[in-house]
Amino acid sequence: MVADGKGDEREAGVTIADVGVIPGRAGRMLRTTARVFQRARLLDADIYHLHDPELIPAGLRLKRLGKKVIFDAHEDVPVQLLSKPYLHPLAARVLARGFSAYQRYACSRFDGIVAATPFIRDKFLAIHPHTVDVNNYPLPTEFDAEAAWSDKHKEVCYVGSVAALRGIRELVNAIPLLESGARITLAGQFSEAPLEAELRSLPGWERLLRLGHVDRAGVRAVMARSIAGLVTLHPAPNYLDALPVKMFEYMAAGIPVIASRIPLWREIVESNQCGVCVDPLDPAAIAAAIDYFVLNPAVARRMGQNGRKAIVDRYNWINEARKLLAFYEHLQATRPACAYA
Repeated sequence: MVADGKGDEREAGVTIADVGVIPGRAGRMLRTTARVFQRARLLDADIYHLHDPELIPAGLRLKRLGKKVIFDAHEDVPVQLLSKPYLHPLAARVLARGFSAYQRYACSRFDGIVAATPFIRDKFLAIHPHTVDVNNYPLPTEFDAEAAWSDKHKEVCYVGSVAALRGIRELVNAIPLLESGARITLAGQFSEAPLEAELRSLPGWERLLRLGHVDRAGVRAVMARSIAGLVTLHPAPNYLDALPVKMFEYMAAGIPVIASRIPLWREIVESNQCGVCVDPLDPAAIAAAIDYFVLNPAVARRMGQNGRKAIVDRYNWINEARKLLAFYEHLQATRPACAYA
């Protein structure tokens, strides 16, 4: 069930029910949630799997009707609220504490929790014993790991939402420091208009290839021609225990990773010998890592192959899908948690 305004659809055997678009954050959180509940009740599904925190009220209403409901914890929302640039620090702390209490109350009443990382799983196990981590790893078949290395450009890519906390300012400042003649390709949209205006005045801006939003086929093409992939997010609290999807997609595409020196990410990258980790706040360190791979394509290729092997062996959606299906089957075989008044 979505709220994209594209109408009901059926794609790859999946029925998509659309409740329509309501503009604005407040409208999405209040009126859209009400529409989702009404449509969900009419669907009379076996299991309701909620993927957005604003849908928790709809989940609670479904529980009152005796339905089986799962909450999907994509991120640690209370910690994420503390990093929102548009919130005053005091307001962020109050909201984080309030949401944390509400989340504990609601999730203890659901039938299970699906967490996006082992770290989030461990936090939710204290709230609900029926919690499992299902990591958003890529499908190995989705990416072209066999792209001819001789066809690679002097290019590294950043794929994803573009924001200050995601390191875009440091990437632009790294460009004038490059000695290899490499360029950075940006596949994603700015989430902060004032930041884009600020970066336009920097020397590296004109040497940044900006593609804007790119579909999945476009993402594959960008990675296929790139020598390495960038995921130099700042060490903000909500990133320290996150598993960035793009890092694993770079690995699936057979290109080395240039990642932030965050302990969890460093462990993955270095143990699999699939890239390098740098200080994401240091443009010179980022530029040096880019130059290293561009000037040493044999090393880049070997590390890219190591990353691809790690995806095939471990970090892939095929393994995670089995966990999710087993979770559903277990839930189907058990009685729902008691409805409450």
